[in-house]
Amino acid sequence: MSAFDIVGHLAHLERVNWMPRARMILQDGDTKTFEPFDRWGHIEECKGKSVAQVLDDFAQVRAQNLSEVRAWHLGPEQLALRGRHPAFGTVTLSELLATWAAHDLTHLHQMTRVMAHQYRDAVGPWAAYLGVMQCAGHGA
Repeated sequence: MSAFDIVGHLAHLERVNWMPRARMILQDGDTKTFEPFDRWGHIEECKGKSVAQVLDDFAQVRAQNLSEVRAWHLGPEQLALRGRHPAFGTVTLSELLATWAAHDLTHLHQMTRVMAHQYRDAVGPWAAYLGVMQCAGHGA
C-alpha cells in the first residue's frame, strides 16, 4: 500500500465503517449485524483524485465525524451499548471507538514504514539503528 492508498482507505472507513456502525449501535443495539467491510473499497473512490484531494476529503469527513461524536456526549451507559459484528459477534461502542483510534495508529505506523523504505539504501549503515528500517509490519 502507498501513502495515497492508506489515506484513501482511512477516508473510506470514515464514511462506510466507523460512523455507520457507531450510529447502528446507538440506534439499534445488537438487533442488526454490521455490514461487512470492503477493505479495498477506497480504490474506486480514489480513482482520478490527487493526493491533495484525498487528504482534503479525509480531513473534511474526519472533522465532521468527530464533531458528531462529540455532540453525542457519550457516557458510560452509551459506551457499554452493544452491536453485532459479522465476524466477532457482540462488541461494545467503547470497543468500536477504541478500535477506530488504534486502526489509525496502525496505518500511521504502516505509512512511516512505507515512507522510510525510500531511504533504505541512502542511510547506509545507520539502517541498523533505525527501527523503522527493520520493521516488517505487524499485520496478521
